[in-house]
Amino acid sequence: MLKRVFAAPDPGRARLRFAVRAVLGIGLAVVVCAMAGHSLVGAVTGGLAALLALFTVTDATVRGQALTTALLPLVGLPVLAAAAELHDHPVARDLTFLAVIGAGVYARRWGPRGHSLGVFAFMTFFVAQFLQATSGQLPELYAAVLLSLLTASAVRFGLWCYERRMPPAPVPAPPGGSGLARVTTRQAIQATAGAAFALVVGQLVSGQRWYWAVGATWWIFVNTTSRGETLVRGFRRVLGTVIGIGLGLLVAVPLQGAGVPTAVLLAVCVFGIFYTAAVSYTWMMLCVTVLAELLYGLLGVLDPALLALRLAETGVGAVGAVLAVLFVLPVTTHTVTDAWIQRALRCVHAATAEAAARLAGDESADPASRVADLEQLLARVRLSVAPLVHPLNPMPARKRRARQVLALLDECAREIRGLVAVAADPEASHDARLAAACWRVEAAVEALTGGTDVTAPTTQPAVSDPALAHLHGLERALAELAQPLRTPSGSGSRLVAQQP
Repeated sequence: MLKRVFAAPDPGRARLRFAVRAVLGIGLAVVVCAMAGHSLVGAVTGGLAALLALFTVTDATVRGQALTTALLPLVGLPVLAAAAELHDHPVARDLTFLAVIGAGVYARRWGPRGHSLGVFAFMTFFVAQFLQATSGQLPELYAAVLLSLLTASAVRFGLWCYERRMPPAPVPAPPGGSGLARVTTRQAIQATAGAAFALVVGQLVSGQRWYWAVGATWWIFVNTTSRGETLVRGFRRVLGTVIGIGLGLLVAVPLQGAGVPTAVLLAVCVFGIFYTAAVSYTWMMLCVTVLAELLYGLLGVLDPALLALRLAETGVGAVGAVLAVLFVLPVTTHTVTDAWIQRALRCVHAATAEAAARLAGDESADPASRVADLEQLLARVRLSVAPLVHPLNPMPARKRRARQVLALLDECAREIRGLVAVAADPEASHDARLAAACWRVEAAVEALTGGTDVTAPTTQPAVSDPALAHLHGLERALAELAQPLRTPSGSGSRLVAQQP
């Protein structure tokens, strides 16, 4: 775990800048709320609003990020009002919370913006329960949210908008379909069912802290698609919570809300959340757990019994998520993995065609953009395959095949990057051998996605011809992919399903 976080590559120090900017933006938001005369509850609400704005808004362009940030209060403030007004009406409150959860997950069908707005709506309702907000506090909470969003936006889009110097990050479109064939629709139903279980059982465990169970269910569903992804994420959430509670007993409980050391540790936790989110969900949950403990210390209610209760509620939420993905409209790991691998292979096809056109002298061809798309798709493949390569996977044959597929797809990506680099050379030329090799690569991709045989390359390229070398390597990797993709497991299924 330590190696995964601190030895993970950070190209352009993007994760580091992301985390440092978050500490700066959230810290300034809390200071602005304090200077405006808000209470501790208002300052905490504002800080969490700033955290969500900086963490969840992930549109591809800066303009898109600014628009999504501007839309956050239009979603969050009505939800905050509903949560506060229904504070003394448990049945209506619970039904409204479940409706917010279902709508928030369903909104993912509209991509990053829908995801951000859905998360903000859920967390606004959650924070109202966390702080026991009432209708009399609404004016202060509204002001705190708006001030914090403005402050976070000033930092993100004004003081330190490093994204302006970077090309827009490609974001793979969510899986399509209609009705119950659409994954986001199934997930909305699953999340609502799992949250309903967590809500009922969580209230049996604690009438005051039941929302922890609902929150655990919600966050287990975030950024997952298949049954396997959700199960792995649930395991990691519980693991991170357990470690965070142990750390809280050593650090947060003895502090008892002491101002300066608590503020320093809160900044460390915020940095940890943002810095580790992309590489380790367990570490991120550890930081989230310690942050929650420190906030409870500031509110004067932290003790070891509360930490034990948080662990119990997290377990309830994880069970709710597991039951939902297993028995309510399950989306199998095979289905999702197949879809993303198919899209990655089609991207290999498109990148090869663009590179061939560029080598033939077509200046409008842009293979570099296809490489960026391929990197994003491969990241999604790794996420979908994660359950198959997880250490707790009891099927070693499938684990080996999944690792082989990932290695060969990574090899395809390396060869594509090399081919694109050659195509970018103005002195590179195109001849009949390159055209034939490009055609063979495209035919191999069509064979893999269509379920027919893939012919392995029989000729070796000239060492002096780098374009042919990359194309030959790509042919070999595609030919080798056919075996693990189509080998049936002991249960009769395959790593990925063949297309009809």
